[in-house]
Amino acid sequence: MVFKRLLGSLGVGGPTVDTVLDAGPARPGSPLTGLVRLKGGTADFDIEHLALELVARVEAEHEDGESEGMVGFGRSVVGGAFRLAEGEERDVPFSITLPWETPVTELYGQGLGIVLGVRTELSVAGARDKGDLDPLTVAPLPAQEAVLEALGQLGFGFRSADLEYGRIGGTGQQLPFYQEIELAPAPHYAHQVNEIELTFLAHPGGMEVVLEADKRGGPLSEGHDALTRFTVGHQDVRDWNAEVDGWIRELIDHRAAYGSHASYGHDGHDPRHFDGHHSGPGVGTAVAAGAAGLAVGVAGGMVAAEVVDEVGDFFEDDDEGDGGDEGDEG
Repeated sequence: MVFKRLLGSLGVGGPTVDTVLDAGPARPGSPLTGLVRLKGGTADFDIEHLALELVARVEAEHEDGESEGMVGFGRSVVGGAFRLAEGEERDVPFSITLPWETPVTELYGQGLGIVLGVRTELSVAGARDKGDLDPLTVAPLPAQEAVLEALGQLGFGFRSADLEYGRIGGTGQQLPFYQEIELAPAPHYAHQVNEIELTFLAHPGGMEVVLEADKRGGPLSEGHDALTRFTVGHQDVRDWNAEVDGWIRELIDHRAAYGSHASYGHDGHDPRHFDGHHSGPGVGTAVAAGAAGLAVGVAGGMVAAEVVDEVGDFFEDDDEGDGGDEGDEG
């Protein structure tokens, strides 16, 4: 998708900029490629720098409730230090590497409601302008896809996904926020848990999988949240259905080990505690990727239609605003 705007801070006759991302979804830890197309205005301009900023719409919890804002999670200078002549057209190709923890925005082509974007920043003769947001689509890594597919085949259903500001204690988290994928429990676990929340924290050597269960309380006990953490390699070959089902069982058994007062928190307050940390290769073969499992829930449910409208409305609102200056960043 191409976005074009007149650089308002330079006035009428200033250069224009188009940001074009290469077709297809990107993946965490992989290059994001494309072109920034510049067209000179009615005079010569000295381009000091051309930068791309990765941004995400993130939710934050505070004493007054919740709020949303745009948070930057990566910035790269992709060009600059040249003169753009009057009316000159120039393409600046770029290749920037996405952070390993970049959130996933789609599963098997179905949007999850996560809003990511790329802002183009052009600095000309002391004046700096941030262009419109170019939506960024990110598909899961193979290991992430395998875990999600296994959950779907085990009977878990997709409810929603969001980005939470803060950090999960005891992990190697790098970004200032993390992604939560909320799942309805499989029928045979429905009497024990209300919901499962899943977070992936990828890194060059593998991936941490954080699971949280919102547990049901019995007649004589309180419900509570329990958490576990597991690690997998990017190229692991496992019987993913059996592996993930074992994770869920261990998560639910957390009640027996830790009672009803498991604690967790955000942004360094009451860091989350984990009862397990497992690594190493598994056995069997990985479940083949396909449009099944969780993807059926995303494609066929009301959630999918709602999140597509929500993402589209968000970028339309941004286009009609002030051009995405610093005022809307969290």
